[in-house]
Amino acid sequence: MTALTPANQLTLLRMLLIPALVILVVYGHLGWALVVFATAGLTDLLDGLIARQTGQRTRLGAWLDPMADKLLLVTTFVVLTLPGLGLANRLPIWLTVLIISRDVVIVLTVAIVNLAIGPRTFRPSIFGKTATATYIVTAATTMLFNYLGYRSVGVDACVYASLAITLVSSFHYIWHAARIIDEPQGMRVA
Repeated sequence: MTALTPANQLTLLRMLLIPALVILVVYGHLGWALVVFATAGLTDLLDGLIARQTGQRTRLGAWLDPMADKLLLVTTFVVLTLPGLGLANRLPIWLTVLIISRDVVIVLTVAIVNLAIGPRTFRPSIFGKTATATYIVTAATTMLFNYLGYRSVGVDACVYASLAITLVSSFHYIWHAARIIDEPQGMRVA
């Protein structure tokens, strides 16, 4: 089976939409940026559905899909944080830095645990999935109200919801990693 399945092609398309999203926001085409973001979200929904329905799950897809999601969300948060774009709703820099830091800490923790005690599987937790969903809602809401051109308390609510879930999911990942490290040798499961 080829690694470049239709599902993986959709994931690659999502990655290719990221520069278009940035360019559209920077040049003030906020409606089109919202359309691109929604299209990228649709590719995320479809790639998983196609992979499951056709039985074409691949190792490449298992790596590409979460990477595409992270790149899309982090890039969207960064561009919506940039000063000087005249956005009615700018995301606070502290939130963007916190979210990026969370992701970096998770990747480093997984790498360190795998190097120190051997390969371990870190499956996405409900808190991680909730964080991703919250970030998507925050980005979409911010983009929508920027397109509409007015300041919204809905964006503020999303910002604080993102802050809360970032903290909760970060502590959960740290707790989970500590449990894996502290497990007796015979109890470890990859």
